[in-house]
Amino acid sequence: MAFLQRAIEAQVHRLVGFGEGATDLDNPPGDPGLFGPGSAAWRVHSDFTAMITGGIAALFLQMLHPRALAGVWDHSRWREDTFGRLKRTAQFVGGTTYGGTAEAERLIAKVRSIHARVHGTLPDGTSYSAEDPDLLAWVHVTEMRCFLEARRRYGPGGLEPGDTDRYFAETAVIARKLGATWLPETLAEADAYLERVRPELCFDDRTRQVADALLRQSAPNPLVAPAGRLFLRAGIALLPAWAAEMHGFSRPALAPLSAWSLRRLAGALRWAIRDGSPARGLRRAAALDKSGAPRHNAATGEKA
Repeated sequence: MAFLQRAIEAQVHRLVGFGEGATDLDNPPGDPGLFGPGSAAWRVHSDFTAMITGGIAALFLQMLHPRALAGVWDHSRWREDTFGRLKRTAQFVGGTTYGGTAEAERLIAKVRSIHARVHGTLPDGTSYSAEDPDLLAWVHVTEMRCFLEARRRYGPGGLEPGDTDRYFAETAVIARKLGATWLPETLAEADAYLERVRPELCFDDRTRQVADALLRQSAPNPLVAPAGRLFLRAGIALLPAWAAEMHGFSRPALAPLSAWSLRRLAGALRWAIRDGSPARGLRRAAALDKSGAPRHNAATGEKA
């Protein structure tokens, strides 16, 4: 069983780029990061299945905004690399949630430098920029709302009273550092915000093409293709009814067999993933090494 556990964990790490050097979750020892182990953000983001399905739902929701879609259309390889966008989002969210303070700030600065190059004009002549505070708010709120819904619907439990509101208040820090200004800090404010933005949304030929690319995206490994299809269905099932209707998803709810399969898959993944971002972040914050022993300062030889 140990071999199976390690094989599943290694496959998951490859899927999300864990261990590629994109983020450093191990240093400096003792640093709790932007949120820390007792935060709602750590609890909400701790489940792999919820984060993947929530990320998929967020992509479908975000593309309904014409200016958000234009940035993807004009400045990404969306036709052949839809999975890569999900992977980069996972690395950013994992790093800013579970990484040390300096690592989180580095990732935020990197994204800001990318955003500075993402601007253009919509087909109707409207200009757009990834640095637009309103657009940054849209991307942030849709992600956080989908992550939270996925955690509540597909996660293992463990959220504390008040976590739903605390989650929005905490994670607003990231969006503000990226350049957003007004942001919802409660679940009710987030839902009210989505309702206010609805008149700006549309589903047109561009949306259809980007959505089709996501629906047809091949799994990076044939062995994970069935899980990928299940995650896709579960992500679509998270969409608000009005968003599912805009996309033309006639049966967005997860069927009983798919729901049972997802529960089994999610349980297997929780059993297998022993050294993911939450575990490494917790060790760093507690200044422990992988064995659970106190870490030492490399320069002085003293315990951290």
